[in-house]
Amino acid sequence: MHTDTERCVRAVRSKDARFDGWFYTAVLTTGIYCRPSCPVVPPKPENMTFLPSAAACQQAGFRACKRCRPDAAPGSPEWNRRADLTARAMRLIADGVVDREGVPGLAARLGYSTRQIERELLAELGAGPLALARAQRAQTARLLIETTALPMAEIAFAAGFASIRTFNDTVREVYALTPGELRARAPGPGTGRGAGGALTLRLPFRTPFTPDNVFGHLAATAVPGVEEWRDGAYRRTLRLPHGHGIAALTPAPGHIACRLTLTDLRDLPVAISRCRRLLDLDADPAAVDGQLRTDPVLAPLVDKAPGRRVPRTVDEAEFAVRAVLGQQVSTAAARTHAARLVTAHGDPVDDPEGGLTHLFPVPEALADVDPATLAMPRTRRATLTTLVRHLAGGTLTLGVDSDWPATRARLLALPGFGPWTADVIALRALGDPDAFLPTDLGVRRAAQALGLPSTPAALTARADRWRPWRAYAVQYLWATDDHPINVLPV
Repeated sequence: MHTDTERCVRAVRSKDARFDGWFYTAVLTTGIYCRPSCPVVPPKPENMTFLPSAAACQQAGFRACKRCRPDAAPGSPEWNRRADLTARAMRLIADGVVDREGVPGLAARLGYSTRQIERELLAELGAGPLALARAQRAQTARLLIETTALPMAEIAFAAGFASIRTFNDTVREVYALTPGELRARAPGPGTGRGAGGALTLRLPFRTPFTPDNVFGHLAATAVPGVEEWRDGAYRRTLRLPHGHGIAALTPAPGHIACRLTLTDLRDLPVAISRCRRLLDLDADPAAVDGQLRTDPVLAPLVDKAPGRRVPRTVDEAEFAVRAVLGQQVSTAAARTHAARLVTAHGDPVDDPEGGLTHLFPVPEALADVDPATLAMPRTRRATLTTLVRHLAGGTLTLGVDSDWPATRARLLALPGFGPWTADVIALRALGDPDAFLPTDLGVRRAAQALGLPSTPAALTARADRWRPWRAYAVQYLWATDDHPINVLPV
């Protein structure tokens, strides 16, 4: 969008927050860059240039605005609605792959050369993978500086910097302030770590946001020991690159309150990224709801509760296992099956607040499970053991970098995998915004009640007008039922 100068100028003049994260305004006369909704008086059009990423702004020598904090804007929704090389690379960078494995590791995961990835990212984002990762480290550092009382040395390594000197230089260059000056300007004193060493922060999103179905789905399907709903928050354990963590997510006006307890602070950026992905916080509700409203059948559902998100996952392999456990059984039965696997094969954790006891078992831990010990039909046992064998052996990979059509095809080739299982994994684990569930019982019931075709083939044809947002149409269809997945827990 940053190449459409006239449209960008209109968005800046109207201070339209819907475009935050889509592009950034770099002001030539002041050397700063802002989000479109910056509250200051807009500069003259001839003094504005528009760039596609915070990293591109920083690489061009602009520093972040101290009023609107453009680096803290919700992430671009482009990376969650596309499956091309650039989008897959951006999802991996957000997950910390460049910090852990470098650009060669990023290239190896994507199956391209480092030169090709550099070229693609520079062409579309104006910055290469190292600059994009650096911008993410700077934003994480600012978050910790302003919201905690942690020592600066601890913050430097938690944000992913290799040295304190690099941390100081980067913060000064990006924000035109030293780390100490940034902390002094923060609105209130830092809180350090709370009970149990928890860090508290806010996760922004684009409005509108209806949290009912997201939190309702997560709470209703929560696996005991791994997830729970407590005191108005969804809590779950996280398996992270350097250790484990516990996240508590609470819907609040204008943001999601996030409390993270981590065994290693270096996992903070990854934990934040996975929590945002879990709640689909980088979605663009204006584009989604605008498209779905063009259908007179869906328009009343959208108007009633706009901004529904797709409940996703923090671990793609975990969700695939749970999808197989949930084949043709009730939500309660699926939770019971998953809880047995967790108790027998999950890694135990200590929860300072109690309630959470384990990490969900990795595929390698499930690969040696005796099928006879699984209390489910023989065919589903075979499906589960086949899935975990392929996941553990690396012949099937599920992650933020997955190619959606190719991965769906590989899933359908596995014995016991029908369209519903492959599609629900595409929808919730892979993050495909156009995944559709025409064979799902809840979707078919809703379609019939609304006068839509209820047979899978006819409903798929009718849903063609909802592209590329059919996954969100599923949420609005599900919401017509009174199932607990659609209700924000009390």
